[in-house]
Amino acid sequence: MGNICDVSSMERRRDKMKVLLTGGKGMLGRTLVRELGGEFEVVPTDLPEADITDEDAIDAVVANHAPDVVIHCAAMTAVDVCETERDKAFLLNARGTANVASACARHGIRLVAISTDYVFDGDADRPYNEFDRPTGGRTVYGQSKFAGEEAVRTLCQNHVICRISWLYGAGGPSFVHAMMKLADGTRPVLKVVADQHGNPTSATAVARALRGILKRTNLCGTFHLTCEGEATWADFAEEIFRLGDRVQRIEPCTTDEFPRPAPRPKNSRLEKMALRLVGLPPMPDWRTALAEFMADEFAKFKQNVKMQ
Repeated sequence: MGNICDVSSMERRRDKMKVLLTGGKGMLGRTLVRELGGEFEVVPTDLPEADITDEDAIDAVVANHAPDVVIHCAAMTAVDVCETERDKAFLLNARGTANVASACARHGIRLVAISTDYVFDGDADRPYNEFDRPTGGRTVYGQSKFAGEEAVRTLCQNHVICRISWLYGAGGPSFVHAMMKLADGTRPVLKVVADQHGNPTSATAVARALRGILKRTNLCGTFHLTCEGEATWADFAEEIFRLGDRVQRIEPCTTDEFPRPAPRPKNSRLEKMALRLVGLPPMPDWRTALAEFMADEFAKFKQNVKMQ
């Protein structure tokens, strides 16, 4: 549901747009530093200097750096841990996001907030688009992230919410890294879930899409930034092993065979309708993005194995 936002009074004159990151040490944050650093002045922040749960502290960080844009990546993303640490999940994902949104609004700064497919319940028989109404889903993680989305919409008019899912990136942790470590020749068969569907998504692809959104300074609303094409986790694993030159037999299994504290959505697919409606480039196909990632990351992985 991308739309146009009047931000003329908020524009700042600089040689480079200044972008402040929360969660700068995380996988997406590190990728954003690498991908955006040449074109933008990127300032990564993280604990302990930028505590999003402390309203005064995060306000001071935003005020002191005076960026043009804040990309809010900081979150509690351990889905299963969120189930047992509900208060912490809401403190970080809901209250913390509200603190960042309030600071941006007070200082006239654009906010780009990263969210997730878990805000949907996962029962639809088609990909979710940006105009589908989220419910928070069935997990504490999804509910806390949805509460964070609502805080952004309420507190900061000049905002973009970007939903991502099935993310992997340099250094991990991610499904890609986990599969490569498991396929070490000691397991004749790996059981991998084949009844959950989603869009495997490269953090690099997300960063490149965000570059386009940052340049369109008058865009507001919600965007889905997952790669095109869909897969099951078993499909994803097979492609990882093919690209990683791993001989590993996979046995597809059901979600019920791998019960987890947080129920996984059967449908994590996200349609990129908003990108099309505002004329931004499409996301790459997931296989293309994975091949690019593996060509670089797998070379590092092999080198690390040799050194051990």
